[in-house]
Amino acid sequence: MHHVTAVAHRGDPYHVRENTLASLRSALRKGADVVEFDVRLTRDGVPVLLHDETLKRLWGHDRPLRSLSWEEVRGLTGGGVPTLPDALSATGDSGVMLDLPGDPSPRAVRRIVDAVREHGARDRVRYCAGAATVLAVRAADPSAEIALTLTSSAPPRAGVLEAIRPRWLNYRFSLVDRALADRVRADGCLLSVWTPDTRRSLRRLLALGADSITTNRIDVLCALRGPRQGR
Repeated sequence: MHHVTAVAHRGDPYHVRENTLASLRSALRKGADVVEFDVRLTRDGVPVLLHDETLKRLWGHDRPLRSLSWEEVRGLTGGGVPTLPDALSATGDSGVMLDLPGDPSPRAVRRIVDAVREHGARDRVRYCAGAATVLAVRAADPSAEIALTLTSSAPPRAGVLEAIRPRWLNYRFSLVDRALADRVRADGCLLSVWTPDTRRSLRRLLALGADSITTNRIDVLCALRGPRQGR
């Protein structure tokens, strides 16, 4: 039977606030193999879980994360924004996908990679981002597991694949058809998709043989896929 990795997008955001420890734990209880979350740095270089540039949407404060220290973030959110080490601890030995939004600098990427290494979590972490960012990941950790995010169906250049050496090619679900799925495998990669949420889309991608599906509705995906298959 084809193995499909069920990835929970920012935890379980339809039921629990995204990118929080409670959301990650909820997703794992519902059968996720891997939890995905976003990591950015505070002003003083602490890696924390936040997708947006500011705290406004989730926490009601229109303050850029990059302008705030970790202590200020903790105070403004009542401790609701986890650090990366906290999230790695909360997920136990489960797989983790770290999305690195906002075009972080190579120095910022290295800080995040170092935090993963210091926590002893390298073997269960997959990094996810565009080409420039995952090139910085590859420089910081030559053995890192990488999902190269692509926003068009155009084939990635051979030189890009050679430099990044991704295990996964990560596409928006609406771009994926049989021809693209076949091409990904011809390139020697696994197919990762994000973020289908309807049963119709999830069934279509399962039928196409997607190797990893990232969704906001992890309970629905796990029900369609069947029992947990492991990482």
